[in-house]
Amino acid sequence: MFYEIHYAHFVENQNARNAKIRHTERNRTIEDLLAGKKTCPEETIYQFGTLDEHASVEDLVLVVTEFMSEFHERFGTHVHLLDWALHLDESTPHIHERHVFDCENKYGEIAPQQEKALEALGFELPDPDKPLSRRNNRKISFDAACRKMLFEIAKRHGLDLEEEAEYGNRKYLEKQDFILAKQKEQLAAQQSKLDELTLKVNDMETLIDEVSAAAYDKAVEVVTDVVRTETRKEDMRMIEDTKKWVLSPERKAPQATREYAAHRLDGVLDKFLKTMQTTAARLQEKLLKPEVRQKGKEQVKEKARDSVLQLLSRLQAEQTQRKPSAPPTAEKSENRFQ
Repeated sequence: MFYEIHYAHFVENQNARNAKIRHTERNRTIEDLLAGKKTCPEETIYQFGTLDEHASVEDLVLVVTEFMSEFHERFGTHVHLLDWALHLDESTPHIHERHVFDCENKYGEIAPQQEKALEALGFELPDPDKPLSRRNNRKISFDAACRKMLFEIAKRHGLDLEEEAEYGNRKYLEKQDFILAKQKEQLAAQQSKLDELTLKVNDMETLIDEVSAAAYDKAVEVVTDVVRTETRKEDMRMIEDTKKWVLSPERKAPQATREYAAHRLDGVLDKFLKTMQTTAARLQEKLLKPEVRQKGKEQVKEKARDSVLQLLSRLQAEQTQRKPSAPPTAEKSENRFQ
C-alpha cells in the first residue's frame, strides 16, 4: 500500500518516458519495485544477545521502539518505516523491521533510491577520496550512525552491549572463517559430550539403576497427583452443584437458612479437600518406603534395561560416525549493503 500511494506516480511517468523513446521493455510495475534489489524494502533484525544469554523481551521492545522513534525523527524525510514484528517463536527474542529509502528524482518525482536518499540526508562516503563502490558507499556511514544511536539508547536503559561490528567479536576474521571456527567448536563440544557418555557406558548397570530410580520416583509423583485430582473431581462437582441448588431463588426456604446450608457445604468441601491431601500424602509415603520403592525400582529396571541398552548402542554408533575430520572449506564472502 505504501508503494502504491507514494511511487505509483513515478512508475506511470517513467513508463510513459520509456514509451516515448520506444523502450517499453524497461517498464516496471509496483510489484517490480517491491522485488527489485535496489528498490525493495530493506529488513533489519534487532536481537540483543545469544541463545545462551539475551535481554528480556520488555527491554528489547522498549529500546527498539525508542530507537525507531528517533530514527523517524532524524531520517524520516527520506527513510520510511513500513512495519515491524516481534518474534518469540524462536530461541532468542528478536524484532524484524522493514523500511524504504526514497528521494526526489530529476523529474521531481519521489522514487525509491537508497544512495540518493542518504546523500540528501547529508551522509558522506566513508572514504571521500575514493569512488562510490560496494566497500565505499553512504549506506556504510548510515549503518554506523544507526548502530551508534541504538547503542546509546540501550545504554540509557542499562543494557551493556558489544559495540564492535564484527563476527563473533573477532576483529580480523572473515565471516566464513568464523563460521568454520564455530563448526569446529561445535564438533569439539559434541565429542566431549560423547566422551562423557562413553564413561557411563562402561558402567552400564549403574546407569540403568540411576534411570530406574528416577523413573520410579517420577511415577510415584505422577500417580499421587492423579489420585489427588481425579478422585475429587466428581465429589467436588456434586458439592458445588448442591450449593448452587440451595442458594437458588427458586428454593422456598428462608434466605438465612439457605445461606447457612451453603456455609455448611463449604465446610464439607474444605474437609473433603484436606482429606484428599492427607490420602495422597499417605499414598506417596507408602510408595516411597524403602522396601516398596526397591521392589518397584527393580520392576522398572527390568522393563527399562532393553530400551536403555538400545539407546546407548545407538549413541555409540553416532559417536563412531562423528569422529573429528577435516572441516569443509568455504569461499570467503563479502558483506553487501543493499
